[in-house]
Parts: sequence; C-alpha cells; structure tokens
Amino acid sequence: MAEPAGAPENGAQGTHHAPKDKFWALVLGSVGVVFGDIGTSPLYAMREALAHSKSGGTAELAVLGVVSLITWALILIVTIKYVIFLMRADNKGEGGTLALMALAQRVTPGTRSAMIFLLGVAGAALFYGDGIITPAVSVLSAVEGLREAPGMGARLAPYVLPISAGILIGLFLVQSRGTASVARYFGPITAVWFVVLAVLGAYHIADDLSIFRALSPWYGVAFLVDNGFLGFVILGSVFLAVTGAEALYADMGHFGKAPIRAAWAILVLPSLLLNYLGQGALVLSDPETRENPFFAMIPEFAYWPVLLLATTATVIASQAVITGAFSMTQQAVQLGLFPRIDIRRTSETQAGQIYVPQVNTLLLIGVLVLLVMFRTSSNLAAAYGIAVTGAMFVDTLLFFYIVRYMWKRPVWQAAAASAAFGLLDVVFISSNLLKIPQGAWLPLVLGAALVLVMWTWTRGTQILADKTRRDSVQMTELAEILKARAPHRAPGTAIFLTSDPDTAPVALMHNLKHNKVLHEKNIILTVQTAETPRVREEDRVRIEPLNDDFKKVVITYGFMESPNVPKALGLCRKLGLKFDIMATSFFLGRRSVVPSAQSGMPLWQDKVFIFLMKNAANPTDFYRIPPGRVVEMGAQVTV
Repeated sequence: MAEPAGAPENGAQGTHHAPKDKFWALVLGSVGVVFGDIGTSPLYAMREALAHSKSGGTAELAVLGVVSLITWALILIVTIKYVIFLMRADNKGEGGTLALMALAQRVTPGTRSAMIFLLGVAGAALFYGDGIITPAVSVLSAVEGLREAPGMGARLAPYVLPISAGILIGLFLVQSRGTASVARYFGPITAVWFVVLAVLGAYHIADDLSIFRALSPWYGVAFLVDNGFLGFVILGSVFLAVTGAEALYADMGHFGKAPIRAAWAILVLPSLLLNYLGQGALVLSDPETRENPFFAMIPEFAYWPVLLLATTATVIASQAVITGAFSMTQQAVQLGLFPRIDIRRTSETQAGQIYVPQVNTLLLIGVLVLLVMFRTSSNLAAAYGIAVTGAMFVDTLLFFYIVRYMWKRPVWQAAAASAAFGLLDVVFISSNLLKIPQGAWLPLVLGAALVLVMWTWTRGTQILADKTRRDSVQMTELAEILKARAPHRAPGTAIFLTSDPDTAPVALMHNLKHNKVLHEKNIILTVQTAETPRVREEDRVRIEPLNDDFKKVVITYGFMESPNVPKALGLCRKLGLKFDIMATSFFLGRRSVVPSAQSGMPLWQDKVFIFLMKNAANPTDFYRIPPGRVVEMGAQVTV
C-alpha cells in the first residue's frame, strides 16, 4: 500500500534499531495507510446495525447490544487475531495473503502445497473485491453527510452521488502521478481524524453514562438471543466495524510490527471505542438520531469542518486500498499467478510507490458501476463485508500451516488456534452470505472470475513448460553436439532468456537452425522469483559455467521486487563474467499459442489463456532490457 516518506524498505527489520523519532514517524505513517479503512467505519457501521435490529434500534437492549458486539469484534478479531497472533507470522517482515501463502509453501511438505496455493489464490481474488467496494462505500458514506447539513440538507441531497463520483474519478486519475508527494500528509490528517472521533465520542458519552454497560459481552449475547435469527443477520452489519483489519497484516512490511501495534493500542482502538460508545449514548438519549448517529454527533458550528475531514479521511482510506491492489498485483505477477503486467514506478526512492494502469482502469470502472447500481452507502454496505470475511478466513486457514510447520507445534495446537479464529470467521461469513440477494453476490462473482483467471494462467503456463521441456534438447546434449559439429561463430555475446535453464531455449535452437551461427559468448539467462519478499544483492545472481561456449546465469528476485535485468547483469562483473551490455544481443522466444482440444485444459480455457498471453506486457519492457538490443524469434505451440 502507499508507503510513507522515510519508510524502511524492509519493513519490520528496519524498526528494530531505529531511533525513537524514526519509530514515531513510522507510527504516524501507519495511522494514515494502515488504519484509514477501519477508521472510516464509524460513518456507517453503527447506523446499519441499528437499522436491522428489532424496533429499528430504538430499544435500550438494541443499542447496548450493538455497541457491545462492535467492541468485542474489535478486541477479538483485530486486537487478538491480527495484532497479537497473525502479525507474528511474517515472511521476512512482509504480510498479506500472498506473502503468507509463499511462507506456508516454503515451510510445508510438498504434498499440501496445492491446497495452500488454492487458498492464496482465493484470498487474493477476494482482496480485489474489497478493493472495488471500499472506495465506493467510504467516500459515499462521507459525502452523504451533505444530506444532514444544517439548513441545507434537502437542497444538497441530489448532488451526493455526482460529488462522490467526481471525487473518486479524480482520485483514480492522479494515480499515475504517484502519491509520494502527498503520502507524508496521510498520517497527520488521519491522526487528526481519530482525535476528532475520540472527542466527539467522549463529548456524547455524557448523554447517557449507562452506555458503559455495553463493555460487557453479556449485552451482546443477550441482544443476539433477543433478536433470534435477525440477530444473526445483524452480525453482518456489526462486521462493518472491523473491515480494514486485514490491512494491519498486509502493510506490515511497510512499517514494521512495533509501529503498527503502537498506533493501534495508543490511538486507533481507544478512538474507535470512544466514538462507538458516544454514538450509543446519543441514541439512548435521543432515539431519533439512530437514522444517522455519526453525523448527529457533530455540533452545528463544527459540522462543515468535520464533514470535510471525514471526506478527506475516506479518500486517504481509498488511496491505501488502491495502492494495496497495485502491490497485490505486483506480488501476483512475480509469483506467476498473473501474466506480465505493465508496472510503473512513480518514485525513484520509495519501493512501495508503483502504478499499474490496467488495474487502475478496472478499479475505476468497477467503482463507478457500483455507484450507479447501489446509489447509497446503505445499499453498498450489503455488498461490503463478504469479501473481507472471506479473505480473513483464508488467513486463518493458512495460519494453521504456520503454527504446525513453521512454529513446530503439535497438530492439536495448530488446529485449536485456527479453529478458535475460524469459528469467528465462519459466523461472520455465514451472516454476510445472507446478504447475497442484496448485493453480496457481486464480490463473490468478481472473486470467482479472478480465481478462474489465476488458475487458467498457472495451469496454462505449466502445460506450456511441460510441452517445451519434452520437445527441447537438454543443454548438456546440445553442448556436446556443437562440440562435434562447430557452427559459424559470430563476435559478441548472446543472452537467451528462458524459464528452464537446463533445456535449450527456443530462440537458441532457431538461431542455430535458421541463421546457423553461434556467438562467441552465450549466456542462458533465467529470471526466477523467490518465496521471500526481497533477495539480498549478494544472492541476486548465480553463475554456473556449462563449457567454454555456454554459461547459465540465474537472477533471483523477491515477490515484492521489480525485475531489472541489465542492473542485475552488472553484478556479473564482480563474479568474473564480463561483457559489454551495449554489444550484447538479447534473444527472446515469442510463442504463438493455438488452442487444442487434446490439451490438459478445456477448449474455452485454452482461449482464455491465449487471450491473457496476447495481452501480457512485452518482456522487453517488463525486464527493462534495452529495446535496441533485443531479437525476437517465434514458434507456434498448442495448449
């Protein structure tokens, strides 16, 4: 997600020895990026939960019960599950579903890796569903405050939707410029927002001090029992208070565990609890305010400044989700779940500042479609939650593998830890599934489509790799053949890119077959992705001489890094492999894929895979190879 100025490139490791001022800068930065989403939940969570309860939320038990459920959801899900436990399961300082998947695959015996892979794919797909809904519901819920504006609400109401659309369009249009210049203000602005939440809540708690009874979980349980099946439905609205909790884990690499935990304990959790208690006290004292308790809290003299601050906070929360989608895409491409996509850096100094044009366009279209379809934040709230609960459940299932295989705990302990959190997740998932007719189907359909895309791409590339391996000559065999029948030698160095360094690249075989030449120096180059976020520079390049004519070079990147082949090849000089990059030709094999009914995938899936291949980013651009040094040689293959 958006990375603040001065954030350490390697997240958690960077904070252990950081001076105090650096630590508190990271704490402040995390407030803006990590907690923006959960910090805007008070705008609508209480309203939605009360609206679904019996008597429309006017009964005393309804108010106490909803506040109690929200309080304990924040404690159990956010504090205990994520802050205390899941943040311990980091992949070299990085968090998030794909980082957890890569970590689980690394520590788990291979027989279970397929299940881990499917869980990671499902979690990533659900994250994108959340990425589309969060900007729409957050910004719309803030702008809807215009309807409550003192003396002007009726006149401004028709402009809520156009203003929301305008803000979101503007937000997506500025993504290509990068957020490095404004990200430094995210933390302070969001910190002010949390202070305002706390002050408003503390001010209204005095309206009815009996609201403190809601700190007891008994009222939450009594409320659920009193409402029966309706109470189960209400849990879906209560969950809105903890959406954004997964950002604690996903952004761990940008800020480190300690700053995120400090921000949550010192500022975020107390502010949220005070605000929800204040909203509850206000509704107890004046039941009419249940229609929109947050905006009813604001004194008339401060209404417009708070409304402006609320809108700014939702824009910052949306920005964090958008850049989170960019980071997730980068990880997915590096891990081979997506085809190569145009990923642009918007900052020369900050690793987290990237821009993905295709993802940005799709998110914008999705957000605008949501606004037109649902029109109000209450309607959007029905679609919100299912994607987040699903992603949280995936984290819980992957957590089992970490406890069992990384922390070496007995099976019963791993199962007990996962079951405790999984039970909470299943309850909230089940409640949100009841909202499918009201709009929860949307993120599920989107998630299913993305799972299909990722599965098709992974399966298709595997089939192609297997077919290429069967049809190709081993490099050791080719070296012996060329020693016996030496071809014409051309001056200079040729670099052949291939995914399998043990088999002769297609471009090399075509060069020998059609041009009947072999360069003086030949490098078989493979770029691979590690199951760690980043790779040390000393581990970046590995050289393996095959004979006098050929050398294998393997360049390794972490799944959070962007490949830069020329820069990596510069490291070869230190390892004794010297050549002039501007006197070197890069040979790429371009495959023209045709569908085949006899392949390992159905014909329709073949066509999806071919479409993805045709729209993949050019490897020349993706690997940052000088275009003038590239020679492409094609071959037709079937899948």
